[in-house]
Amino acid sequence: MTTASPEGGSTSSLPRSPSASSLYKQSAAANMMSAPPAVLAADTFAYNLPRSSSTHSFRAPFLSPASRPSSVWAPPSYNNPPTASPAASTTALPLSATLPPTSLKGRTLMPSARLATPLTKEDKPWLATRPPRTRLSYAITLLCIIAGLGGAALLCYTGVRGVPLLDPNSLCLVLDEEFDSSTLDTSTWTRDVELGGFGNGEFQMTTTSDDNLYITDGELYFMPTLTPDSVLSASNYTLPGCTATLADGSTNTSACSVEVSGATVINPVMSARINTMGKKTIKYGKVEVRAKMPAGDWLWPAIWLLPQNDEYGAWPLSGEIDLVESRGNGATYTSQGNNFVRATLNYGPLPGLVNQIYGWFSLKRTNYAQDFHTYTLEWTEDFIRASVDARTHAMLLTQTKTDKSSYWKKAGFPATATNASSGADVAVQDVWSNGTRAAPFDKDFYLIMDLAVGGTSGWFPDDVGDKPWFDGSLTAMRDFANAKATWSATWPSDASDRAMRVDYVKMWEVCS
Repeated sequence: MTTASPEGGSTSSLPRSPSASSLYKQSAAANMMSAPPAVLAADTFAYNLPRSSSTHSFRAPFLSPASRPSSVWAPPSYNNPPTASPAASTTALPLSATLPPTSLKGRTLMPSARLATPLTKEDKPWLATRPPRTRLSYAITLLCIIAGLGGAALLCYTGVRGVPLLDPNSLCLVLDEEFDSSTLDTSTWTRDVELGGFGNGEFQMTTTSDDNLYITDGELYFMPTLTPDSVLSASNYTLPGCTATLADGSTNTSACSVEVSGATVINPVMSARINTMGKKTIKYGKVEVRAKMPAGDWLWPAIWLLPQNDEYGAWPLSGEIDLVESRGNGATYTSQGNNFVRATLNYGPLPGLVNQIYGWFSLKRTNYAQDFHTYTLEWTEDFIRASVDARTHAMLLTQTKTDKSSYWKKAGFPATATNASSGADVAVQDVWSNGTRAAPFDKDFYLIMDLAVGGTSGWFPDDVGDKPWFDGSLTAMRDFANAKATWSATWPSDASDRAMRVDYVKMWEVCS
């Protein structure tokens, strides 16, 4: 058929695209609407859909596929509309006539497949004969279980038996200090009064002042304070009551006085240090100290032991036992702040050749400046253990049960080393060959407690935690003093938090 165009021409007959109305008539929704009323009543999801009379052929992106007028896609048509009841399956097995179907809220349910009565042995012929090797598999399984339990028990037993212990019945009490009096017992303790840095380049001076060492409520306080401006402004300073002496017994001038110059300043902090040298010593035994560590940047609390007599030679030949050391810096300090405590053994055949055996223990949710903890040293010829609060919380454990595990063997010192003073190579000799396998830790040691500040020994590594000085600098103490406004601001104003507080000190020695 040919029709005239508006321009006067003619066009051939073209197939007409289906309208939205015709598409809807073929859709599932239209079939459902034409279903019998019973079906619509049973199907709660059949809705009256509005019929569109539009003849537009564009595709609306927001319409559902069944409503989009398109010449490409058309919904399937249903010649047989659904009936009210489902047709019987041609593939499923028919239901038993003896089990009538049930209904729930008008819907037909499948009958239960539950057995009316349990099956008997006759109904289970596969159980009449046991599969081959069943008993063997049971026996092997049971044997493996018993062997595993036995092995675990043996492992626990040998582990417990292998833990070195110090028999409490073998100990004799040497010191029981509760700090009950208002003053320090001078028959037990001696104050170290110096400003020379104690070999570590420490920045504090230790004084005789009761502002830096005092007893309150049965606790001994090591309290760091800022050096008064009246002292810092002087051109030179001599520490009152200085106890630093030389080997011949004369006063160590460099550790008792200071003259201000371009590189030298007066120590910017005052603190305290005490010891039991010549009064309370032990050789093998136990030390127990209950203490609370201080808070504040660059504070360095320590509880440690040194030999009563340098029988193997001056430090480090005669050894050093650090029961506990810490840092006052907070937990964000990346070189172990006050949430860590550390124990160390220091010894060596030469001043420039020192071996360290060390370990630490840490807290996850708190720190050692928030509460008291008990620090314990157990020391025999066979082992040395330093722990906090319990034996299982060992900071350090080293054993010397045989000559092959002596401290000399543990260190693995080289055959030769460079003498720090002369620069010449010298042979490294076993200076402890005449001692026991526990040498140099086989002599009498005394106890020291102090609160240091800063230092150039490496305890506070360079470039960590905004450290305001470098250990190798000639102006290290001056640089530290110039940053006083920064680090002093981190020191608590409350003495109970700034000070190292000691509740008690106990020492026992292995009875001879």
